Amino acid sequence: MQTRNKVFDDLSQLMTNAMGVAQGAKTEAETAMKSMLDRWLADRDFVTREEFDAVRAMAQKAREENEALKARIDALEKG
Repeated sequence: MQTRNKVFDDLSQLMTNAMGVAQGAKTEAETAMKSMLDRWLADRDFVTREEFDAVRAMAQKAREENEALKARIDALEKG
């Protein structure tokens, strides 16, 4: 009976180790895919959301400044 428990213990340990190896392989594959995707996106000159939002805010500010300057010019031309 003791021998049978030893076999089950060994089998259980083997399965636990195999799961650890599988988890490590999964993590490594995810890291490799993310790295490959990051390189692909960088090669395509895509911008990040933060960069897009920053440029959009700059454009909005420039539009507002242009409208204010146009209003001043119109006021000066009338005056």
